[in-house]
Amino acid sequence: MKLQTLRRTVAVAAAAGLLATFGVTSAGATENWQRVGTDSHSGVSGIALESRTDGGDLSALIVHDNKNAGEAHLSRVTMRDGATSVERLKWTGAEPVDLESIEAIPGMTGEYVALASRGIAYHIKVADSTASVIDYTPLPAIGEGDEFESFSIISQNGKLAALWADRGEGKKRPSTIYAASLSFTKWGQATFGAVVEKKYRAHYPTDEGTRNVSDMTVTSSGRILTSSASDAGDDGPFDSAVSLAGRVTVSSKGRVRISVSRSARVLATFPQHKVEAIECLPGTGDALLGTDDENLGGYVRTAPLCAA
Repeated sequence: MKLQTLRRTVAVAAAAGLLATFGVTSAGATENWQRVGTDSHSGVSGIALESRTDGGDLSALIVHDNKNAGEAHLSRVTMRDGATSVERLKWTGAEPVDLESIEAIPGMTGEYVALASRGIAYHIKVADSTASVIDYTPLPAIGEGDEFESFSIISQNGKLAALWADRGEGKKRPSTIYAASLSFTKWGQATFGAVVEKKYRAHYPTDEGTRNVSDMTVTSSGRILTSSASDAGDDGPFDSAVSLAGRVTVSSKGRVRISVSRSARVLATFPQHKVEAIECLPGTGDALLGTDDENLGGYVRTAPLCAA
């Protein structure tokens, strides 16, 4: 065993023991995961609920972090009767590079914001098997070296707000969580209000290269859940967690406030997977999770994380 891998194994074991002491759930590598990709081009970098039935069946949109023309950018995952199917969707309009997150726009049926790692937000409309770009625009207040893997939208008091975060890099570079009011022009361009920001460090995993925020979701009450993830290479080993990181509020005048906990509560860990997508399912306490396990493909599952 290589020294670096040995050190990481020891560190993970120690961290896992500490988390167990505080009652944190550890989800096994095969527990409830459904495979939706088989290689590095089909992992899940972001996820957004599309529809759900009373019986628990659902469909969701997933984005892929592919960087070359003609490669898949968006797929539909359908989970029905315990089986999962995947359909690649056609992308029309300006072609993105390295999509990392996707979020449904409240009150705009079939419309989403998909975010690329360099901070370009694509407003798209999905109909049947085609995603059409309505408009695209850069995020405001992009910091030096920022690389984005998360984007979320909350609706409160009749107003929308967007949250996004630089992924960070372990202890040496905390993530920056940004938030601003959000609206759309009549031609579909996203416009942002004054930006507020907070620094955030994940408490798990503990690797030097940990992505402090690999994705983010916000509950209807404003609780901010983040995923964090680490990997030692395209073949793993991987590790990740979901934490309760803070809270956001939006006033009736559109003023956005965020608070971030210095001792964020780790809700669950997911060894052997790199969680890069999380979405709280409305009306339930469940989260829909997706992984980008590089050469090992991608997986999805639900987990009871959003009621905490």
